[in-house]
Amino acid sequence: MRVLRRALGTLLVLGGAALSCAAAPGAGAGPADGRPAAALTPYERLLPAPASVRVAGAGYRFGAGTVIRTSGPSEEVRRVGELLAEQLRGSSGLRLPVVDAENGDGVRLRLDARAPGLGAEGYRLETRPDGVTLTARTPAGLFHAGQTLRQLLPVRGAGTVPGGTVTDAPRFAYRGAMIDVARHYFTVEQVKRYVDQLAQYKVNTLHVHLTDDQGWRLESASWPRLAEYGGGSEVGGGPGGHWTKDEYRDLVAYAGERYVDVVPEIDMPGHVNAALASYAELNCDGRARERYTGTKVGFSSLCVGKERTYEFVDDVLGELAELTPGRYLHIGGDEAHSTPAAQYAQFMDRAQEVVGRHGKTVVAWHQLAAARPAPGAVLQYWGHGGTPAKEKERLAEVVKAGHPLILSPADRLYLDMKYDTTTKPGLAWAGYVPVKRAYDWDPGAFLPGVPQSAVLGVEAALWTETIGTRADWEFMAFPRMLGLAELGWSPAGARNWAGYSRRLAAQGPRLDAQDIAYYRAPDVPWP
Repeated sequence: MRVLRRALGTLLVLGGAALSCAAAPGAGAGPADGRPAAALTPYERLLPAPASVRVAGAGYRFGAGTVIRTSGPSEEVRRVGELLAEQLRGSSGLRLPVVDAENGDGVRLRLDARAPGLGAEGYRLETRPDGVTLTARTPAGLFHAGQTLRQLLPVRGAGTVPGGTVTDAPRFAYRGAMIDVARHYFTVEQVKRYVDQLAQYKVNTLHVHLTDDQGWRLESASWPRLAEYGGGSEVGGGPGGHWTKDEYRDLVAYAGERYVDVVPEIDMPGHVNAALASYAELNCDGRARERYTGTKVGFSSLCVGKERTYEFVDDVLGELAELTPGRYLHIGGDEAHSTPAAQYAQFMDRAQEVVGRHGKTVVAWHQLAAARPAPGAVLQYWGHGGTPAKEKERLAEVVKAGHPLILSPADRLYLDMKYDTTTKPGLAWAGYVPVKRAYDWDPGAFLPGVPQSAVLGVEAALWTETIGTRADWEFMAFPRMLGLAELGWSPAGARNWAGYSRRLAAQGPRLDAQDIAYYRAPDVPWP
């Protein structure tokens, strides 16, 4: 019997050679053994790296008689089983019926509220010759276990899941991706595709940037011209577009079934030209602005001194809160260069109060630290190497006062930054962000004065000034999104570029099979 218990990143760096001793998760890593990615065992390929793996005994062969077994009174567990069966049918070609019976061969989904060490999203996956048992304290944990099972099977066709046990739980509660549908319009169906791509790697949050100077993308009953007129433009002069409320609800429900929470953003008091063009009364001079199709930032502002502005904020955020079951509403707050500092603080006070009154928790970009963050408000850091030290110091003070932080450093996790000089889409104002740079940093020790305990999680943002097609979107997001997934989920000690790059390469056939147009980074040993 071969026994292995350590962070999988360490396992991979050691190359999967036969090991007879056990090691604690996060043990130090040795040099890579040079095996190609294709030679890695299924457990060695897992991404994000799980907290613990024990390889032992014979495996389970998926075949014509394999069934998915759910048990207990929870309809939600049945839905997790149905979705897992649907995902596995596509690759295996098997029938994989879902049955309500706990005992018997096959894939067994079990809830155990007393399972130790798993938390709200963790799981245990045990493989023996009679089947695979997925155990979790919550349906979300069972879903994540199912995504690990998918990676243990061949990309195409049925196969054998090797014997062993994975025990796993995330490092950070918030593991997010942001998509900007305001600069260039994208349909709900395209965003759903991204949700599926994210969820298989245990990303659990989709932040949707719904409004900006170039377009307003969500229908509003109280202010209908926002979408009807303000949604009719985009960068470069295209036709734009907007989502109906039903389409947004559909996206939220679709993501929720995959345990991805949607965090909607209405950016204010800046980045609002689409609103100022739609309604003259939102401008201090009472004159509607022209629609905007360029890429400059910082020139627009709501009229802070008008009471009508706050009626607008209340109406728009109230409608959004009603549509969104998750706990967060994002109110932007960045690059409000046309709003004087005192007025900015005044506006953010009132906007935060509106969010709280509608039963949600505020999220805002880290510029909120220069104002007065409401109790419990979450700040999202998007700075980079050029961010002034005083700005970071003020942010650390706000964190010490009890405000959680989401890390989205632009020179690490802005997916619209070019990989290198040859990248055609994208920008480079924060520098180039190759795949290694996006992965090789520690969110728990990144900002001075910000301890790991204050970090809610990480988020990779994809702004779309230069991105107008699905192919460009996926090329810029992948494979860097997989690095985000590992930074958010895996133990800190598992982070090792040599091992990660080989596991990333092993995901190449999976990305190919899903027709994802990813960047083949030259320092990754793709098969």
